[in-house]
Amino acid sequence: MTDDGAAVRFLDDVTVELVKHSASDTDVLWAARVSTAGEQSLEEIGKDPERSKGLINFLMRDRHGSPFEHNSMTFFVSAPIFVFREFHRHRVGWSYNEESGRYRELRPDFYVPGAERKLVQEGRPGKYVFVEGSQEQHKLVTEVMEASYRQSYAAYQEMLEAGIAREVARAVLPVGLFSSMYATCNARSLMHFLSLRTKSEQARVPSFPQREIEMVAEKMEEAWARLMPLTHAAFVASGRVAP
Repeated sequence: MTDDGAAVRFLDDVTVELVKHSASDTDVLWAARVSTAGEQSLEEIGKDPERSKGLINFLMRDRHGSPFEHNSMTFFVSAPIFVFREFHRHRVGWSYNEESGRYRELRPDFYVPGAERKLVQEGRPGKYVFVEGSQEQHKLVTEVMEASYRQSYAAYQEMLEAGIAREVARAVLPVGLFSSMYATCNARSLMHFLSLRTKSEQARVPSFPQREIEMVAEKMEEAWARLMPLTHAAFVASGRVAP
């Protein structure tokens, strides 16, 4: 328990919420048509984008990417810190603000893989697969992680109670601790993220993401597909390659 009564929690899933957006298939159309129609391209805003899905497919197929940048989506993401360390490798077209262990006491939420998480890596680097773990291995992972998390958070609390600065005390906390952030992107930057952080049989170029960041990516893709269904369908049809 923390000073304010919060219990240590062990979580096996991530949270992704679309909190703000200005994104639709129409945004792609007026941005693309300005090259031939000038200011008259704004007439596309009030039209049914279904009438012009062929243009979206053309832009995606021939990799005319800039029309897919004239939109915005902001997600709230709660995930283990090691996921964010991978996520922040995506810099072009992304903006981030993450909670700070310098300015707030970090909550005792920790990641423990669920029963469906593959645990065993087989093969050499660059040519390996992950396979199911045994019941004994899953039991070991759960017990060891939970014990380690409890010990590290107790050490963190001990230092805070002794008056140690938060920015110093946080050094004992593991990368399995959950953090939270806002991440803002456009459809083009999101497609690039999805091309690398999801694994799909429809992908023209194979990707091998860590499962935990793929969990975030899948939830983002689901939200984006509802906002821009024609653009999402064109992305999939083009082999999940960002334009």
